[in-house]
Amino acid sequence: MAAQSDGKAGVGCGSGFAQLYDVDADEPLDSAAIHICQCCRTSACYWGCRSACLGSLLGGGQPIGGAGIRETHCPPREQLWLDCLWIILALLVFFWDVGTDLCLAVDYYQRQDYLWFGLTLFFVLVPSVLVQILSFRWFVQDYTGGGLGEVEGLTKRGAVALGCLYPGKDRLHLATIWLWQATIHILQLGQVWRYIRTLYLGIMSRRQKEHQRRWYWAMMFEYADVNMLRLLETFLESAPQLVLQLCIMIQENRAETLQCISSLASLLSLAWVLASYHKLLRDSRDDQRSMSYRGALLHLFWRLFTISSRVISLALFASLFHIYFGIFVVVHWCAMAFWVVHGGTDFCMSKWEEVLFNMVVGIVYIFCWFNVKEGRTRHRMVAYYTVVLAENTILTGLWYAYRDPALTDSYAVPALCGVYLTFAGGVLVMLLYYGFLHPATAHLQPSPASSCCAQLLWGLPLPPSAPPTAPPTPAHMTKSQTEEDVAETCLPVFQVRSAPPTSKPDGPLIKIDMPRKRYPAWDAHYVDRRLRRTINILQYITPAAVGIRYRDGPLLYELLQYESSL
Repeated sequence: MAAQSDGKAGVGCGSGFAQLYDVDADEPLDSAAIHICQCCRTSACYWGCRSACLGSLLGGGQPIGGAGIRETHCPPREQLWLDCLWIILALLVFFWDVGTDLCLAVDYYQRQDYLWFGLTLFFVLVPSVLVQILSFRWFVQDYTGGGLGEVEGLTKRGAVALGCLYPGKDRLHLATIWLWQATIHILQLGQVWRYIRTLYLGIMSRRQKEHQRRWYWAMMFEYADVNMLRLLETFLESAPQLVLQLCIMIQENRAETLQCISSLASLLSLAWVLASYHKLLRDSRDDQRSMSYRGALLHLFWRLFTISSRVISLALFASLFHIYFGIFVVVHWCAMAFWVVHGGTDFCMSKWEEVLFNMVVGIVYIFCWFNVKEGRTRHRMVAYYTVVLAENTILTGLWYAYRDPALTDSYAVPALCGVYLTFAGGVLVMLLYYGFLHPATAHLQPSPASSCCAQLLWGLPLPPSAPPTAPPTPAHMTKSQTEEDVAETCLPVFQVRSAPPTSKPDGPLIKIDMPRKRYPAWDAHYVDRRLRRTINILQYITPAAVGIRYRDGPLLYELLQYESSL
């Protein structure tokens, strides 16, 4: 039978099976667990496990035919100080990147290099202003139009309606909050404020036992917002800034200390944002394994090396062929955007937002790989890196052929070696990441969502060998079993044991008449601001957990509260 939402359950991260348990409890409840078969990899699991492997899991014995199942417990949470350190380092990288760029712009102005001053300042201010506008727009959407602002008294209507419950929420408080948000966004500090608020909400979600779910939802929403904003700003500011500064150093045949520091900060910012984005995306989804910090660091070095190779080749080519460099960037962006559109992404809630997202991803693809489609990425990554390697070879080859030997002999060979060595190092680190520290690596026990039992859960198409009327019998069943024996051992894919009685009331359930977005897309309740407002309101006015139910194929899957590492 399907699991029913009781508003007080959370999804734990077991390797052999998924568990539902009370998030306010210290340990999962052994008597309230959902067991998902993962040992029989046949299409029979789509319509009920007939191989007795699930019965063995529930009963404690070994399945017939020797197909065992490994039961593992939920891994311990990452320590709180690691989560805080990760966010603090992200803040430091942000300040380092923007601060060095501004200092470099001032240095160009003092040296009367007005062209470089103008370009450097342009790539700092314009992306920052665009991101601040988007951030403030998100704040307005979250706190107006029937959102959380009315519940907390942040609007006039909310203050009047809930004045008896929240006497301190008056017009002065409302004006103070709006003035504060407007000020920090005018000062271009919207992302800084969101990082600080994420840190605060994350600590409170781990320390406050009362209303813990409310703190958790607020933390995840805020952290998702700041990562999306940083991803947009980084590829609009840090990436072109890095190419610009390297091009200046090559043209002037010298490298100032401040230029090197600024370039290093931009490179680190790019790699850090990509690693942080992918880690958070996995942490936000209960159908995916979380990325460990060791995996995030290896992911960071993978990005550092591959982006370095790409940027060096772009800078070498741009130092000689200014117009052709612009043509190359536009053509590559158009080709990558068309590739992304042809692949069919599902990240946004509207068509025009999806088109805009694909255009931004096309910009990202100028510098590095970015996964936007569910499924195995091996072939797509091989195709992308083959194209990038060919482009890097052509760009550096043209630069080497038309360069001025008298000016470039001192660094020509080291530059060419740097392009290929960093590319090879990045590919090697990528292979190490996918081989050992990737959350879905074959060396680890597969997650419940990757099993054949869960594929129907996520709305994937059924295989041809699994007709609804006559599911095939798994190969590891013994021939001595009769149809009656099969019927006796035919257990449902999911079996929920009765939970201990509790006095907590059932929480509200939000039913979403749409399929759940598939990884690597964000869930709809992260990208749809209206749905987020609804969740925030319900979390604020009810003591019970809020359940979310998506429509996925023949089954309805309930996305319940689950714990994260922060």
